[in-house]
Amino acid sequence: MIVVLLGYMGSGKSTVGQLLAENLGINFLDLDDYIEQNQKTTISEIFNSKGEIYFRTLESEAVKQICNQSDSLVLALGGGTPCYADTMQFLVNHPNVVTITLNVPIKNLSQRLINEKAKRPLIANLKDDDIPEFIAKHLFERSSYYNQAEIGIKTDALSVEDIVAKITLKLL
Repeated sequence: MIVVLLGYMGSGKSTVGQLLAENLGINFLDLDDYIEQNQKTTISEIFNSKGEIYFRTLESEAVKQICNQSDSLVLALGGGTPCYADTMQFLVNHPNVVTITLNVPIKNLSQRLINEKAKRPLIANLKDDDIPEFIAKHLFERSSYYNQAEIGIKTDALSVEDIVAKITLKLL
């Protein structure tokens, strides 16, 4: 089984994914790390030099490659990954993939992302006060993709361990 974590940037996909993989006894892979290793550059550099569409194409191709070559894995996607090309449709229809959305309130996402702006190309140039509205708009646009996941986890006030426990129960 390939467990694919999706949700908005800053929702904890990588943090949750690492612990989930450890608890399940399988490997963990962060899609951004995978792309950076294969491209030998950072996500920010790819965005700056080649643009978002090029990056989204890389993401879609990488997801398909990873899922078609793996038997068991926890994969953390980027926040926009399921929303481009036919990536979400591919994941939902893949016989070996379970998709899980991490749902985090806008207030929590805003607090997390303000501290990480430099590492987030989509928000790097926004004023802190503009981030909640930006997130709300994106969540509205992306919700139809996120809602296609087989499992949705509300992470409000839950520890990473509690989130992993909830996911594990749903997977059994």
